[in-house]
Amino acid sequence: MKRCTILSTMDPIRHVIIEGLPAAGKSEILELLARVYPQTVRVLPELVKDLVMRLHLDLFRDRAKLTEAITAELPRRADAIRSVLEGGFLCIEESHLAVHCAYAHALGDRAFIEAFNALEGRLPKPDCYVRLEIPITESRTRQIARATPGFEVSEDDLHSMLGHLDRWHERRQTNLLRVNADRPAHETLDEIERQLGLTYGVRANALRETFDVLLLLGRPAGGKSEFIDFFTSCPPSVAASEYRIAPISVVDDFPILWELFRDDDLWEQLGRPRLYSRRCDGNYAVTDPGLWPFLIGRINRTISDLRALDHAAGRTLIVEFSRGGPTGYRDALAALSPEILRRAAILYISVSFEESWRRNIARYDRDNRGGILTHSVPREEMEKTYGVDDWSDLAHAPVGVIDVAGIRVPYATMPNEPESNDPAVLGPRYQGALVSLYEQWRGRS
Repeated sequence: MKRCTILSTMDPIRHVIIEGLPAAGKSEILELLARVYPQTVRVLPELVKDLVMRLHLDLFRDRAKLTEAITAELPRRADAIRSVLEGGFLCIEESHLAVHCAYAHALGDRAFIEAFNALEGRLPKPDCYVRLEIPITESRTRQIARATPGFEVSEDDLHSMLGHLDRWHERRQTNLLRVNADRPAHETLDEIERQLGLTYGVRANALRETFDVLLLLGRPAGGKSEFIDFFTSCPPSVAASEYRIAPISVVDDFPILWELFRDDDLWEQLGRPRLYSRRCDGNYAVTDPGLWPFLIGRINRTISDLRALDHAAGRTLIVEFSRGGPTGYRDALAALSPEILRRAAILYISVSFEESWRRNIARYDRDNRGGILTHSVPREEMEKTYGVDDWSDLAHAPVGVIDVAGIRVPYATMPNEPESNDPAVLGPRYQGALVSLYEQWRGRS
């Protein structure tokens, strides 16, 4: 039916540590980030490697001397991190002490393992960790190719190290992002830029002049997914200056609903009654109306648990859902948390019920029933759930403000017929609605 966009790391990102197997590309990527983003990024080199090279130590034989050197160097590293942060830069470190401790477990270095708990608390805690993931066999191939035998680690030790490092992350419940680095380097770099919200060529004040939170509403197959696809591929400088959209993160309640449908399938296979849905025309129909407020509760919890509103600085958080019935949108909006509503604008993408049904069937037929990306709402469910839509009862003008639980929320209604996938058509359509909406949102009281 639609693709599921996963919200990336949610905490305000100011301090990041990059980790990964040897030769995963950490140093090379960090060098590029420092060079391409000199006004926003500062990179601190790997502490352990820097000490080994500066003091001419053997990484494997001089373990006691290395522990002494690390202990002595920590105050300077802590000061360096604080200096970068106080300067308003994004601080990116290569590797961290828990990685060195994981290697210590693999190498049997009991002295550093015993010292580690006291040492790790002496450094500022990062907002997130980013792991560059490559297979162990690929790490070994790259290690041999780079010809630095003093830093080469065997496959057995790498297996052991990764196991200890994973357990450390689990115990500390860290915010760990995993990035596939077993692919062309530019693809890995692109993903890291997206995860960290780095947007080359976008003026800082342009990002400040964008929506914080955009509630994206409308009937199924009305064009919400196409809207998100448009801004996923739109150059950030264009999206910010012409549409008031910063790099986007998305929370969408449909993947949650889809998983509940699939859970019902499992209950049915076990001979138990379905809990939320029934099979209908080869798909699913909702049987429990309590699912709709439940899904809003899940949106609230997702955003709260992941601190997505804090993360929205420099980004636009899109919250996407469809509702129907005589009070569907009224009830859904009233159930959203005040923290969301106070920072939100609403874009309602408007198509008729029959047009929504036509697109729903066309998409389903075109993609030949490929799961969540192509799931079609059955006609019976469409008529029952989405045949009546109360948006026009809430929003009487194309652009305006509605009162939701005492909070004034700006809105715009954007007609989205006739259907088009042409950016030359969609761009002006989106721009006309978003620019007017932004003026309302910026002037909200």
